Amino acid sequence: MARPRATPSEDSTPAHFPQLHVQLFLDVFAIERGASPRTIDAYRRDVIDCARFLRSQGVERITDVRTAHLREYLYSLKDADPERGIEPRENSTVRRRLSALRSWFRTLIAEGVITVDPTERLDAPQRWRTLPDVLSVDDVTKLLSAPSLDERLAFRDRAMLELAYGAGLRVSEWIGLAQKDVLLEDGLVRVFGKGSKERLVPIGRSAIGAVAVYLRELRPVLERGHGKGLLFLNGQGKPLTRMGAWKILQKYVTMAGIEKHVSPHTLRHSFATHLLEGGADLRAVQEMLGHADIATTQIYTHIDREYLRSVHKQFHPRG
Repeated sequence: MARPRATPSEDSTPAHFPQLHVQLFLDVFAIERGASPRTIDAYRRDVIDCARFLRSQGVERITDVRTAHLREYLYSLKDADPERGIEPRENSTVRRRLSALRSWFRTLIAEGVITVDPTERLDAPQRWRTLPDVLSVDDVTKLLSAPSLDERLAFRDRAMLELAYGAGLRVSEWIGLAQKDVLLEDGLVRVFGKGSKERLVPIGRSAIGAVAVYLRELRPVLERGHGKGLLFLNGQGKPLTRMGAWKILQKYVTMAGIEKHVSPHTLRHSFATHLLEGGADLRAVQEMLGHADIATTQIYTHIDREYLRSVHKQFHPRG
């Protein structure tokens, strides 16, 4: 969805944004950088456009600007607004805007107006992350149904796939789960993510049932004193490795007839995407994924916009 964007006739001078110090930036930029009038004019337009966006988001003071605000502004430049004649910007335009933003905030740092530069963690468009293929709900269903009772380790494999997708776990998290961290009665798993940060993630009935069957029917058979208390063991009773998990996943991707490239992280991305498509709150998804910064979770909403644009361009008669 396109973000509010003022028309050129509205808020078109630095004086409209005194608490964002636009004029101070332009004055210092012109004097110290010795920039050409053309460059100064371009930066003036770029910074004012961003200032309009910040105001539309309720940000009036320069000290209240956060990296997430600026990242969302850059993403918004890729949104079209046909009713107002606004086309999506090219990446070259977005890069120029980013350059203007960095000059703006670095100048204000040098002038002592602010002490933190919110542009430090901004990536240029060519470095914006893209997601690997996300599985459809039908593909996920096929994958989770692929382990059959003909397979010796089917109970383990089904439980592993159900947890990986059902809780959105990183591969290091699902092979590192301890038995004691699976709280089936509460419908939760206790996960230790990056930096050993602990989080509780809910799991649904399918995952609970699959794990319960595995714990009852197969894991006691596999355990030979070398399991180290971990949930998932290999055929020799030792903790499952990252490569072992990868091979198991690829086996069932093939069996399910899924032609997309699927990695363990694809299940995590599918988990997040399906939640957001179903209307889940972004902050709830952030918590379940264990993202320290909500901006990391917001990449899913950006990818969704890119996907919608590609669908429109491909299928709309005037796309």
